[in-house]
Amino acid sequence: MRKEPSARRAARSYVRAVIGAAGAVALCAVLTAPAVAAPTGARAQSATGAAKPAAQPDLRLPDGLAKTPPMGFNNWNSTHCRAEFDQDMVKGIADIFVERGLKDAGYEYVNLDDCWALPERDANGKLVPDPVRFPDGIKAVADYVHSKGLKIGIYTSAGTKTCNSAGFPGALGHEESDAMQFAEWGIDYLKYDNCNNQGVDAVERYTKMRDALKAASETTGRPIVYSICEWGQNKPWEWAEDVGHLWRTTGDISDNWSSMLGIMKQNLPLAEYAGPGHWNDPDMLEVGNGGMTDTEYRTHFSMWSIMAAPLLIGSDLRTADEATFEILENRDVIAVDQDPLGKQGAVVTSEDGRWVVAKEMADGSRAVALFNESNTPQRISTTADAVGLPAADGYRMRDLWQHQDYNTGGEISATVPAHGTVLYRLWPGDGAGSYPPAAEFGADAAPYVEAGGEAEVTTTFRNTGVTPAKNVTVGLDAPAGWQVETGSPTTAKKVGPGGTLTTTWQLTAPDDATTGRQEFPLSAGYASPSGKAVSLTSAGAAYVVTSPPAGTTYASDWEWLEAGNGWGPVERDASVGEQQAGDGGPLTIGGETFAKGLGVHAASDIGFYTGAECETFSARVGLDDESGNNGAVAFEVWADGAKVADSGVLTHDKAAQPLSADIGDAQTVRLVVTDGGDGVNYDHADWADAQFTC
Repeated sequence: MRKEPSARRAARSYVRAVIGAAGAVALCAVLTAPAVAAPTGARAQSATGAAKPAAQPDLRLPDGLAKTPPMGFNNWNSTHCRAEFDQDMVKGIADIFVERGLKDAGYEYVNLDDCWALPERDANGKLVPDPVRFPDGIKAVADYVHSKGLKIGIYTSAGTKTCNSAGFPGALGHEESDAMQFAEWGIDYLKYDNCNNQGVDAVERYTKMRDALKAASETTGRPIVYSICEWGQNKPWEWAEDVGHLWRTTGDISDNWSSMLGIMKQNLPLAEYAGPGHWNDPDMLEVGNGGMTDTEYRTHFSMWSIMAAPLLIGSDLRTADEATFEILENRDVIAVDQDPLGKQGAVVTSEDGRWVVAKEMADGSRAVALFNESNTPQRISTTADAVGLPAADGYRMRDLWQHQDYNTGGEISATVPAHGTVLYRLWPGDGAGSYPPAAEFGADAAPYVEAGGEAEVTTTFRNTGVTPAKNVTVGLDAPAGWQVETGSPTTAKKVGPGGTLTTTWQLTAPDDATTGRQEFPLSAGYASPSGKAVSLTSAGAAYVVTSPPAGTTYASDWEWLEAGNGWGPVERDASVGEQQAGDGGPLTIGGETFAKGLGVHAASDIGFYTGAECETFSARVGLDDESGNNGAVAFEVWADGAKVADSGVLTHDKAAQPLSADIGDAQTVRLVVTDGGDGVNYDHADWADAQFTC
């Protein structure tokens, strides 16, 4: 359940007051722990080197629920407490699950979040469904959902009130009664939140509801999946596998790249705690809600699946577009999430925004995610051995988004678009050569070019398979007004295993080219030895730029190349405020107000073109006063991929701190704000008086 920002800050303050500084430090240590080791494949290998299915683990909890991560729907991300959340919506989602095949793909639960009840209990202490939203009552809606062969979930809080500002009744002190009421209504899933908990110990609160649900189940025969939603504040991964079936590991997700990325990074190090019947939960899906690109949503879905996370759709499917359904219905990716072995994917490598995450599967195969965190396309590569597969002469490699099978000799690589993920699944085997050879095709870099100017792009086609690629052709499709020339070969009759076809292209921008990132689709085609045709696409790009102004000028008066912000847009000469552009207040740090600067929300990243013409960057930095009395951030300046200045961790009690950097001959400079290691991404941070000298 997502609280509004002020409520989130208040909740964070309260938890810190309860667990104390030592507990907060310990929590940070867990959430920022180094990437876990690559999964080992030794126990899944036979004497001949072929993979064999891994032994199935026993369920930790005796009830047999949630053997795989729960899949379904929750209304909160798309509706919050608005009027469109009602019984017609719930029934409509159930209908769509059946009609679109989502039920057959594994989606099972249709879950109600906050605001389904009246603000007060009845004279007998019972919960009362809102008669406007649910005029037929919850049981009637549950019966309808069950008639579709689906299950239904409901929400309450482990406190006296729920998290919504209207304060609907929570279950603290009413656990047995509420659990029985849920079971009698036919509820199959309970999401149990963390607001207004009156300081009662988390383990005590959540264990009491576990026992109440068990008692209700024994009486009614209605088992209920138990979702612990205490935001990871008390490290539930260490104690909750005997209490609930899943537990939130992070704060609430927002429908933007920085929020999703920060949550993913907090959840990845916790792989050892997940398994059948007890899952790490990095919060619900935002796919289709409009705050990210389709590329980012595919990353969201891919990474949640390889992390064996619950897949709870958070968009209103009644108005969803086909791109949203295409992502949510991808059964190849769903199979990774729902694999019965129940392993959460582990980080193999992470460097300069290039991530490799691998997941051991029940049949001995491996799912491998190549994830590009950065703002530009990058080549990401690993090997079969590194992800835990046994040695073999060849491997079948399936691209789970393209739904195509290839062969590879053990190299797993791709040119991955900015914020994108390529998701593969690999099996060792003698029959791998019957598939076309795997290949990668991409550009080396995104050049910078002024309007009317020229730039050079080099593309490389590379055969990573064990058989030749025949009749290779490559192309670069420039937009209208751009000129493209090449004196390099664009075709090859054969590119053998490990071979390449390299092409250099000269681009000329039109005189009226608009500044910013310009996409250039790349394409390649080839054939397998048997004649099967294969086509590849990739994203090329160039940045149209202008020379930086001479002298000392404010960064807020420049155009940036790209900007990512944790909550709403980056603001010029104002604090970040909330999600809408221009809703921030004055830039204020430690009571001092600044007229010029950039307002951001940790985590954030702003890139500028400096064109090797600037010498220094300077600013005064700190937490904006609107962040409240808690939180921590760190400010970093990066020049051409190297960090050249770091503020260290700054807290709210510090005045604006000077930060300067020698940026020398850098082509680009990035201004980065992190969460300061506290795992909390709710803090407003200011680059006050940010200036370049060029």
